[in-house]
Amino acid sequence: MIEYRVVRLLEVIALASALSFGTTTAVRAQASSGAAAMSPTDADIQAEVINTLDNKKFSNVKVAAEKGMVRLTGTVDLYTTKEEADKRAHHSRNVLGVENLITVAGPAIDDETLRTKLAEKLSYDRVGYGTTAFNSFTIGVQNGAVTLGGVAYGPTDKDSALSLVANYPGVKDLIDNVEVAPVSPMDDRIRIAVARAVYGAPSLNRYAIDPAKPIRITVVHGDVTLSGMVDRQADKDVAGIRANGVSGVFKVTNNLEVAGSPPHK
Repeated sequence: MIEYRVVRLLEVIALASALSFGTTTAVRAQASSGAAAMSPTDADIQAEVINTLDNKKFSNVKVAAEKGMVRLTGTVDLYTTKEEADKRAHHSRNVLGVENLITVAGPAIDDETLRTKLAEKLSYDRVGYGTTAFNSFTIGVQNGAVTLGGVAYGPTDKDSALSLVANYPGVKDLIDNVEVAPVSPMDDRIRIAVARAVYGAPSLNRYAIDPAKPIRITVVHGDVTLSGMVDRQADKDVAGIRANGVSGVFKVTNNLEVAGSPPHK
C-alpha cells in the first residue's frame, strides 16, 4: 500500500511538472509571437517617414528604408529644406539612421555673385538689436557650397546668420565654422568702449550712419580685432589708434581693409 501511494505521488508530481513546462513554453511562444508581430517592418518605417514629409516643399523627395536605415534622395529648392527633411526623418519612430542624399536644386548662381549677395545680407542681419558691429563673419563659396566662419557676439547672432545663409536661394551646402565669443562682462565693457572710441572719432563717425557699420569690433579675452572696410588708409590707422587707447585692451589686431587695395589673404 505504501509503495502504491509513493508511485502515485511521483506520477502526480511528474504530471504537474509537465503541465507547468507546457504552459511556460506556450506563454513564451505567445510572447515571442507578439513581439514579432509588433516589430516594425522597413515598409512601416518608410511609410512613417513619408508621412512626416507630407508637405509640398518635400514633394520631390524619395524615401527608402532598409533594416531601420533611411535613405533620402531627390531634390529640394533650398538648403534649409534639405536640413529639415533630415531632422524630420531622424525624429521618425524606429529610424536607426539617415543617409541624406538630397540634392539642392534652385537657381544657378556663380560663386562670386553668391558670396557678394550673402555678404550684403549678413552685414544688415539683426540691425536694431545693437550687436551688428560686434559680429564679424567670413564667407567662402565653392560650387555653391558656403563655408561661414568668423566670430559671432552670441549664439542668437550665430543662429541668425546660419539661418540666413541656409534659406538663401543658390546655396547648395553649408559648413558652419562660426565661433561664439565667450560670455565676459569685461569684454562687453571693452566692446562698448572701443565702439565709442572708434565711431566717436571725427574722421570716422560717418561710418556710423550706415546701420551695417562697416567697422566690425570683435573682442575675446581683452583682445580686439577690427575688420571690415574703410575708405582710406588714414581711417584704418585712426581706428587702430583709438582702439589701442581703450583701457583694458590687451592687444589690437587691425584687419580693416582699405577700398581699392588688395584684400588680406
